[in-house]
Amino acid sequence: MSIWAYVLPGVAYLLGSLSTAIVASRMLGLPDPRHAGSGNPGATNVLRLGGKKAAIITLIGDVLKGAVPVVLARSLGVAPWIVAVTASAALVGHIYPVYFRFRGGKGVATALGVLTAINPIAGAGLLGIWLVVALVFRYSSLAALTAAVAAPFLMAATLHRHVGLFFVMTALMSALLLWRHRSNIRNLLAGRETKIGR
Repeated sequence: MSIWAYVLPGVAYLLGSLSTAIVASRMLGLPDPRHAGSGNPGATNVLRLGGKKAAIITLIGDVLKGAVPVVLARSLGVAPWIVAVTASAALVGHIYPVYFRFRGGKGVATALGVLTAINPIAGAGLLGIWLVVALVFRYSSLAALTAAVAAPFLMAATLHRHVGLFFVMTALMSALLLWRHRSNIRNLLAGRETKIGR
């Protein structure tokens, strides 16, 4: 087995474990997003706690730490399954970061970075879905859930090679995102979910 099968997922996990929300909040003198607001170290909570600048930094960082390992893996010409494992490791690192006691974010932006690096068309489509749902309903979580459900099918519809592999990978990622949003699902059903801008 190629050494890259061990190295690339490890690098992806460690990079994914870097919590942009926590680092940005410390740099900007904001409250720790794990202990303030919704308690989630992600761009939406940072937006509530620190405004647009902090949220944009968090968003860009979370997307890049998903995309960079995948771009690196693809540039090295490794087997598609290694790319898939590397992509998954980046997302797992974000959600369960080794540097922050395995308490991370919900993975939406990092998943977008991962999927866009694999298939830019699917990534653009998922971003479009998120934006439309967010603008219409004003719920970040609902937009994320909608995009997560659509992701495996959009990935399969727009890929030309290794469709089965990346459909399964994306479906597993989507399942993890849905699991991480289980409290949001309960709040949406109960009418208690906070809208964007509040």
